Amino acid sequence: MVAAELALLVGAYRGDPPPWAAVAYPAAVIALIAVQRRVPVQAFAAALGLATLTGAGFVLLLWASYQTGRVVVSRRGAGAVIAVALVSLAVRLPGGHPGSLIASHLVFVALPLLAGRYVAQHERLVTALEAGNRRLRRERELLAERERLRERLRIARDMHDSLGHRLGLVSIQAAALEVAPLPPDQAAAVRRLAAAARDAVDELHELVGALRGADEDPLGRTAGGGAAKIADLVAEYRAAGVPVALHRRGEPRALSPAADRAAYRVVEEGLTNAARHAPGRPVTVTLGWEPDALLIDVVNPLPAGPGEAPDPGRCHGLRGLRERVAPIGGLVDHRRTGETFRLFAMLPLAASGDQEEPAAVGGAAPQPQGAARRDPSLRVVGAAIATLLFVLLPGAMMLGSGG
Repeated sequence: MVAAELALLVGAYRGDPPPWAAVAYPAAVIALIAVQRRVPVQAFAAALGLATLTGAGFVLLLWASYQTGRVVVSRRGAGAVIAVALVSLAVRLPGGHPGSLIASHLVFVALPLLAGRYVAQHERLVTALEAGNRRLRRERELLAERERLRERLRIARDMHDSLGHRLGLVSIQAAALEVAPLPPDQAAAVRRLAAAARDAVDELHELVGALRGADEDPLGRTAGGGAAKIADLVAEYRAAGVPVALHRRGEPRALSPAADRAAYRVVEEGLTNAARHAPGRPVTVTLGWEPDALLIDVVNPLPAGPGEAPDPGRCHGLRGLRERVAPIGGLVDHRRTGETFRLFAMLPLAASGDQEEPAAVGGAAPQPQGAARRDPSLRVVGAAIATLLFVLLPGAMMLGSGG
């Protein structure tokens, strides 16, 4: 700014400016730039006065007019700016050509003022719209969360009222058989049955509590179990008569809570399907700890009867596993390979978080806040102002030369 103004000043005095111009004029320009934001109307008036006294100052006047239009938003301030511009024009009219002065004021004062005012109003409108959009998004997220909690409460009530009573009845009947006089082998089987029924009731209560409250148990327990309890799960199925072999590979590492629960559920679903569709056939469970993931393999031979093979498309448990594993960045696959059925899962060790629910709430993804400011209308306004400058400025110069 200072360099441009000095060049204009030298041109205005035909290469021989007064001595004070080298110091006083740059100091005045710097002072106006420094105080413009705090006293915009006064700085605008000073820029007009500086242009009148020196015959230069056009770059400073363009900048000061534009910044004043951006900063001054009140009616009183706008009236003061218009009054200053009219007074400056009235002072200069007696000593110059009216058409040239009016055209130069339009180019260097009126157009920058209007452009600055338009840009400021546009930015305020965009800011208000962004604030409104953020508020609407928050309200939408709150409504979605309320609906989610309402659905969880409904599911918890249904589970407690229907499944809870049925499991409670099974547990009572198993307890009655447990104290009945039975042969030793049958008594052992009944004790296992009673223990499994009690565990099912306890797990159901934990799940109902989790649905009614936080996602995690208040005591920090994981409903059902985690990767550390897979060995106990395999032992339970062995005791129930399922021939299960458990193999481990690699050094166990920490999993996120969601991945820890998913690991247990994958093995549980694989063993349940094997016991249901291929009873008495051997099952192999493999846990492979890799540097960045836990790999789980559950393999069992297909049943001897051709009509008894499991249909993966109808297994709701397998679909539930995909829904459980996908949000944490893992994958689940199940397929028939030759004479075996294989359930495979990959669970990442460094999961981004315990994301039980989808991260996005319904609707379009919010745009970045700066995207709204890249409005094409601003470019149109800039092009129109540039066109007017190129039309009015040559016209002012022609009027001045003609006078």
